[in-house]
Amino acid sequence: MTTVAVFRPADERLDDAVALLESLGATPVPDPMLEVDPTGVCPREDADFAVLTSKTGAELAEAEGWDAQTTTVCAIGDPTADALRAAGYAVDVVPEEFSSGGIVSTLEGRVDGARVEVARSDHGSDVLTDGLNDAGAYVHETVLYRLTRPDGAGESADRAAAGELDAALFTSSMTVENFLAAATERGVREDALAGLNDAAVGTIGDPTRETAAAHGIDVDVVPERADFESLARATLAAAE
Repeated sequence: MTTVAVFRPADERLDDAVALLESLGATPVPDPMLEVDPTGVCPREDADFAVLTSKTGAELAEAEGWDAQTTTVCAIGDPTADALRAAGYAVDVVPEEFSSGGIVSTLEGRVDGARVEVARSDHGSDVLTDGLNDAGAYVHETVLYRLTRPDGAGESADRAAAGELDAALFTSSMTVENFLAAATERGVREDALAGLNDAAVGTIGDPTRETAAAHGIDVDVVPERADFESLARATLAAAE
């Protein structure tokens, strides 16, 4: 069976990821590299457009009582859109490309002079805010949550260093950076990099791929659809 490291936060996303990998005949190594720390802040309600970038952000916006009735709601990706709809929000825009660049391309002809709220984590890409600014929007960013590395993360680094991983699934640049930080703390960074480069490595999106490549990780798979199931299926196929 293919042994695959997965770095989702330790909530239902990790549970779902493990269940999916097991259903595909793989042996998951769950090693959460992200922990969500909500800020308790609500997205602005006076914007013409609001962009949410994650399922977590959608859920936190609902929890803070965000009123979006007069706002054009934009979601990067189907999971974000699904979470918004489940919370009772009408989703007006979902780009074909599930990325910051994709939403900029979709909105750039519509936001000149408009107020655009970007509600996301503290590690969001400048591609989104810079692109919207360049399109003429008045951009305001609200940090809904901070992302940190959980205490004790790093089993996957030890497994990679020992040559025990067949695949690894990175879902953001921060998961790459936190994996390497954990490997460094454990004194196995170089061996872990070597182990990853002997395995099949998949990333969601080009920014994550670029981060991995900048740190010396060879990326084998970037699926066309930026969702976890597509990443898992494509990377497991590459590991066979």
